[in-house]
Amino acid sequence: MSDKDSNWRFSDDVIVESDVIVRARQQSLELGVEPIAPSTGAQAAIVVAATAAQNIVEIGTGVGVSGLWLLTGGSNAQLTSIDQELDHQQHARTFFTEAGVASNRVRLITGRALDVLPRMNENSYDIVFIDADPQSVIEYVEHGLRLVRPGGTVLVAHALWRGRVADPAARDDVATGFRTLITETARSGAVISALSPAGDGLLQLTKLAQ
Repeated sequence: MSDKDSNWRFSDDVIVESDVIVRARQQSLELGVEPIAPSTGAQAAIVVAATAAQNIVEIGTGVGVSGLWLLTGGSNAQLTSIDQELDHQQHARTFFTEAGVASNRVRLITGRALDVLPRMNENSYDIVFIDADPQSVIEYVEHGLRLVRPGGTVLVAHALWRGRVADPAARDDVATGFRTLITETARSGAVISALSPAGDGLLQLTKLAQ
């Protein structure tokens, strides 16, 4: 194992997850849904806490791992989470309840994100967290930047896509899409961007005032 691999492993192993998140992670793996890494969840929670985020949109509910982490960072935050899989959202609802999250703090929308997002109000959210179909990540980010207020942040999980994004020889559509997203936002004057290598990568885009 390389030094970098050891660092990545340590950054995950050092995170202490709540019992509910541990159970949600296990359920996710049993259902074949890849959850975010513990280090990614902790970083997302820090962004929520540091910005005192109140209104969060999540694209890709899964069974609630990322949502639980986001709400860990914001004890009074409201979460709107979108996913096509009703069964997964039902599991997520159970875990939110077990974590003591009041039902009025979580709105689960079952549907295709690209159909739902255009109907949501622009400049109205503090955080948009993206962990869904990687083929559509650029479109999700475009919607996310429309939805967040100036000073709000779009977080993109799995931004290094299993190590393939950093490999210039990897030319598949997903790796190329993430690579394009990362390089173009790094050059953009509309956002401040940062790419964390923790977990499978977390791209952070903060929208600047116009």
